[in-house]
Amino acid sequence: MKFSWERNLVVLWTGVFFCSMAYSISIPFLPIFLNTELGVEHHLEAWSGIAFGITFLASALISPYWGSLADKYGRKPMLIRSGFSLAVLYLLNYFVQDPYWFLIIRIFQGLLAGFVPASIALVATNTPEEKTGYALGIMSTAGATGSILGPLVGGVVSHYFSNREAFLFSSFIVLIAALTATFFAKEKNFNRQAVRSHVMDDLRHALSNRAFSVMLLMAGVSTFSVMILEPLITVYVLKMGVPKDTASLSSGIVFSAVGIATVIMAPRWGKWGRRIGYEKVLMIGLLGSGVGNMLQVFVPNYIGFGILRFGYGLFYAAVNPSINAMIVRTTEPEFRGRAFSLNQSASQLATMAGPIIGGLLGGMMPIRYIFIINGGMLLFAAWMFRFKIQPRSAAVSRHS
Repeated sequence: MKFSWERNLVVLWTGVFFCSMAYSISIPFLPIFLNTELGVEHHLEAWSGIAFGITFLASALISPYWGSLADKYGRKPMLIRSGFSLAVLYLLNYFVQDPYWFLIIRIFQGLLAGFVPASIALVATNTPEEKTGYALGIMSTAGATGSILGPLVGGVVSHYFSNREAFLFSSFIVLIAALTATFFAKEKNFNRQAVRSHVMDDLRHALSNRAFSVMLLMAGVSTFSVMILEPLITVYVLKMGVPKDTASLSSGIVFSAVGIATVIMAPRWGKWGRRIGYEKVLMIGLLGSGVGNMLQVFVPNYIGFGILRFGYGLFYAAVNPSINAMIVRTTEPEFRGRAFSLNQSASQLATMAGPIIGGLLGGMMPIRYIFIINGGMLLFAAWMFRFKIQPRSAAVSRHS
């Protein structure tokens, strides 16, 4: 059968969609699961933050090893390994009765992860050069769409069945992703005789490209701004007076509001970026989402909170497409697959740090103050990009 990059894109998009959904299914009820099922009564915010972040810490530490194996054996074997491993681990969550064992399983989920970056690398290296930017943009919507539907599905399943049954659902859909990759994903452009790159060489190359380094920094900041609130929103919704028996569904709707806004606005921001410049669109996104975070402090009920989260999402939708487009523009074709892998690593580190810091801060101060801190951080990032980083990057580009 003739190789079709479009067919490959559809297959890998489907796999990433299911994998992202499986992870985000547990987001709305994880603090409630720790409290009601595993008996965590004290320091719930800190427990929630650690449970969120520890998976990504493990993933960030192990990802260079999986990357070296992908260079030697190919990206498709990494998809198969990760997909089936995660399906088993989600199944184990159904049986866990102790919070410490739950953390151990979360660690192994990070150690055996890698489905999403392997899929992105496979698309980046098996798509015609002139279509790479388009294909990677499409791939970014897979994770966003899965993250939108995941909390909503998790809220519905946990509300009508139980939190444990939601983990069974996660296991089932990751198994679908693994089977899809096994039977339908193709890897054409893979040379086992090529010289393998080393992680430190890739990092040195990335740091020598100032414009690309800036994009890694912006990716980390934007991801951190989302993830610092992940373990706190359900607790915040509970403190607004929502009953425990409906909190999973209510917080699932609130979580999904940002994702829905992202799907609506991301294509439009992409078009506007080509017209007025991705730098300007990134600035608008950072400023709008910073102000949107701060405004969330002033709403007393979860309905108004959800509406403001949706408004925040309309602006945040500008950030990641702009970063991805600028990565394509500022890196050479032969480095582009590794560039997106490094971008994924920056996001994973932020995804790890955000929930842990958010959980710890949530135990030390009222949660509403964290929205102010978060908004201020995004506004500061916008200021830094506009007045400190962007001019220097432009100067480097003119003299290179």
